[in-house]
Amino acid sequence: MTVSNAHLKEAIDVLKKTGVRITPQRHAILEFLINSHSHPTADEIYRALEGNFPNMSVATVYNNLRVFRDAGLIKELTYGDSSSRFDFSTSNHYHAICNECGKIVDFHYPGLDEVEHFAAHVTGFEINKHRLEVYGICPECKAKHQK
Repeated sequence: MTVSNAHLKEAIDVLKKTGVRITPQRHAILEFLINSHSHPTADEIYRALEGNFPNMSVATVYNNLRVFRDAGLIKELTYGDSSSRFDFSTSNHYHAICNECGKIVDFHYPGLDEVEHFAAHVTGFEINKHRLEVYGICPECKAKHQK
Protein backbone atom coordinates (compact mmCIF):
# COMPACT_ATOMS: atom_id res chain seq x y z
CA MET A 1 0.00 0.00 0.00
CA THR A 2 1.45 3.38 -0.96
CA VAL A 3 1.75 6.20 1.57
CA SER A 4 -1.11 8.15 -0.05
CA ASN A 5 -3.35 5.04 -0.02
CA ALA A 6 -2.55 4.48 3.65
CA HIS A 7 -3.39 8.13 4.41
CA LEU A 8 -6.64 7.81 2.46
CA LYS A 9 -7.64 4.66 4.35
CA GLU A 10 -6.82 6.31 7.72
CA ALA A 11 -8.81 9.43 6.76
CA ILE A 12 -11.81 7.36 5.68
CA ASP A 13 -11.64 5.40 8.96
CA VAL A 14 -11.65 8.67 10.93
CA LEU A 15 -14.69 9.92 9.01
CA LYS A 16 -16.57 6.64 9.48
CA LYS A 17 -15.91 6.76 13.24
CA THR A 18 -17.41 10.26 13.38
CA GLY A 19 -20.50 9.06 11.47
CA VAL A 20 -19.66 10.75 8.16
CA ARG A 21 -20.88 8.85 5.10
CA ILE A 22 -18.20 8.29 2.47
CA THR A 23 -19.70 9.51 -0.80
CA PRO A 24 -17.80 9.25 -4.10
CA GLN A 25 -17.33 13.05 -4.01
CA ARG A 26 -15.86 12.96 -0.49
CA HIS A 27 -13.56 10.14 -1.50
CA ALA A 28 -12.37 12.07 -4.58
CA ILE A 29 -11.84 15.34 -2.67
CA LEU A 30 -9.84 13.56 0.05
CA GLU A 31 -7.76 11.69 -2.49
CA PHE A 32 -7.06 14.92 -4.38
CA LEU A 33 -5.95 16.68 -1.19
CA ILE A 34 -3.71 13.81 -0.11
CA ASN A 35 -1.97 13.73 -3.48
CA SER A 36 -1.75 17.51 -3.85
CA HIS A 37 1.26 19.39 -2.58
CA SER A 38 0.02 22.76 -3.80
CA HIS A 39 -2.37 23.58 -0.92
CA PRO A 40 -5.32 24.03 -3.29
CA THR A 41 -8.27 26.37 -2.88
CA ALA A 42 -11.82 25.01 -2.96
CA ASP A 43 -12.18 26.40 -6.49
CA GLU A 44 -9.04 24.58 -7.66
CA ILE A 45 -10.34 21.32 -6.17
CA TYR A 46 -13.72 21.87 -7.87
CA ARG A 47 -12.09 22.57 -11.25
CA ALA A 48 -9.89 19.46 -10.94
CA LEU A 49 -12.82 17.17 -10.15
CA GLU A 50 -15.79 18.68 -12.02
CA GLY A 51 -15.16 16.51 -15.10
CA ASN A 52 -15.68 13.35 -13.03
CA PHE A 53 -18.60 14.79 -11.03
CA PRO A 54 -20.74 17.00 -13.31
CA ASN A 55 -23.41 17.38 -10.60
CA MET A 56 -20.94 18.56 -7.96
CA SER A 57 -20.98 22.27 -7.10
CA VAL A 58 -18.36 24.53 -5.53
CA ALA A 59 -20.64 24.62 -2.46
CA THR A 60 -20.38 20.81 -2.22
CA VAL A 61 -16.59 21.10 -2.19
CA TYR A 62 -16.70 23.82 0.51
CA ASN A 63 -19.11 21.80 2.65
CA ASN A 64 -16.96 18.69 2.42
CA LEU A 65 -13.80 20.65 3.21
CA ARG A 66 -15.57 21.96 6.33
CA VAL A 67 -16.45 18.36 7.33
CA PHE A 68 -12.81 17.28 6.84
CA ARG A 69 -11.51 20.30 8.75
CA ASP A 70 -13.89 19.70 11.66
CA ALA A 71 -12.78 16.04 11.76
CA GLY A 72 -9.16 17.24 12.05
CA LEU A 73 -8.08 15.72 8.73
CA ILE A 74 -7.13 18.95 6.97
CA LYS A 75 -5.99 22.41 7.91
CA GLU A 76 -7.53 25.55 6.48
CA LEU A 77 -4.80 28.06 5.70
CA THR A 78 -5.90 31.67 5.56
CA TYR A 79 -3.30 34.22 4.54
CA GLY A 80 -4.28 37.83 4.06
CA ASP A 81 -7.52 38.34 2.15
CA SER A 82 -6.99 35.65 -0.48
CA SER A 83 -8.98 32.43 -0.69
CA SER A 84 -8.42 29.80 1.96
CA ARG A 85 -6.10 27.00 0.96
CA PHE A 86 -6.39 23.49 2.29
CA ASP A 87 -3.63 21.22 3.51
CA PHE A 88 -3.95 17.51 4.24
CA SER A 89 -1.58 17.41 7.13
CA THR A 90 -0.24 14.35 8.89
CA SER A 91 2.68 16.04 10.60
CA ASN A 92 3.64 19.39 12.04
CA HIS A 93 5.21 21.53 9.39
CA TYR A 94 5.55 25.16 8.42
CA HIS A 95 4.99 27.15 5.25
CA ALA A 96 7.10 29.32 2.96
CA ILE A 97 4.83 31.62 0.93
CA CYS A 98 5.65 33.54 -2.24
CA ASN A 99 4.71 37.22 -2.05
CA GLU A 100 4.12 37.31 -5.80
CA CYS A 101 2.29 34.17 -6.95
CA GLY A 102 1.02 32.92 -3.58
CA LYS A 103 2.68 29.51 -3.90
CA ILE A 104 2.99 27.71 -0.57
CA VAL A 105 5.76 25.20 0.11
CA ASP A 106 5.96 22.99 3.21
CA PHE A 107 9.10 22.73 5.27
CA HIS A 108 9.89 20.90 8.48
CA TYR A 109 11.87 22.43 11.29
CA PRO A 110 12.34 20.72 14.64
CA GLY A 111 12.00 22.17 18.05
CA LEU A 112 9.55 25.05 17.89
CA ASP A 113 7.68 23.61 20.87
CA GLU A 114 10.05 25.68 22.98
CA VAL A 115 8.41 28.79 21.47
CA GLU A 116 5.07 27.64 22.90
CA HIS A 117 6.63 27.11 26.34
CA PHE A 118 8.29 30.53 26.22
CA ALA A 119 5.06 32.23 25.07
CA ALA A 120 3.15 30.53 27.89
CA HIS A 121 5.76 31.64 30.40
CA VAL A 122 5.86 35.31 29.39
CA THR A 123 2.12 35.77 28.70
CA GLY A 124 0.46 33.44 31.18
CA PHE A 125 -1.53 31.95 28.25
CA GLU A 126 -2.21 28.24 28.02
CA ILE A 127 -0.80 27.69 24.52
CA ASN A 128 -2.33 24.87 22.46
CA LYS A 129 -0.90 25.37 18.96
CA HIS A 130 1.30 27.55 16.81
CA ARG A 131 1.70 28.40 13.15
CA LEU A 132 4.76 29.67 11.33
CA GLU A 133 4.99 31.24 7.91
CA VAL A 134 7.97 32.76 6.18
CA TYR A 135 7.50 35.01 3.17
CA GLY A 136 9.66 35.71 0.15
CA ILE A 137 9.88 35.15 -3.58
CA CYS A 138 9.80 31.61 -4.98
CA PRO A 139 12.48 30.46 -7.46
CA GLU A 140 10.08 30.73 -10.44
CA CYS A 141 9.10 34.34 -9.68
CA LYS A 142 12.72 35.22 -8.93
CA ALA A 143 13.78 33.82 -12.33
CA LYS A 144 11.09 35.94 -14.06
CA HIS A 145 12.54 39.09 -12.45
CA GLN A 146 16.07 38.25 -13.56
CA LYS A 147 15.07 38.04 -17.23
